[in-house]
Amino acid sequence: MLRLNTIKAHPGATQKPKRLGRGSGSGLGQTSGKGDKGQLARTGGHVRPGFEGGQTPMYRRLPKKGFTNIHRRSNVVVNLSDLALLDKSVKVVSLETLSERGIVKGRFDRLTILATGDVTTAFTIKAHRVSGAALEKITKAGGKVEMIPIPEGKKRVKKSKTAKAAK
Repeated sequence: MLRLNTIKAHPGATQKPKRLGRGSGSGLGQTSGKGDKGQLARTGGHVRPGFEGGQTPMYRRLPKKGFTNIHRRSNVVVNLSDLALLDKSVKVVSLETLSERGIVKGRFDRLTILATGDVTTAFTIKAHRVSGAALEKITKAGGKVEMIPIPEGKKRVKKSKTAKAAK
């Protein structure tokens, strides 16, 4: 029977640590396996990752490019074959119902329906975009599509120099 006081590691699973600086007979005495002289032989003698000996490092030589748009909108694409996974009790398909049922995972702002697969159940679909072929298949199955308008972002108006001078 296996008991906590009888558990042992398999043979060869553990090794004794190197005992450095314990005399020349041990094979790791005197310089303790660090060689003679130099930065790496000293205590604390290591450099940070990316250090290139004083030369301008690679991460500073390469140009910085791009930015992260914090106002980005993310679209989720759902195929008609994914809608077939919904049970019969679901009549209205929207971004909220798809995320509740676990078909859409993550945080998305807009829903796009594409025509891959077939739909047999009559759904009322509320989406921001629906492909033409998907619209045709949905209406043929007896369902209908309600398009949700995509909100347009606020446009910034460039201030003219004459308006500044008038102030």
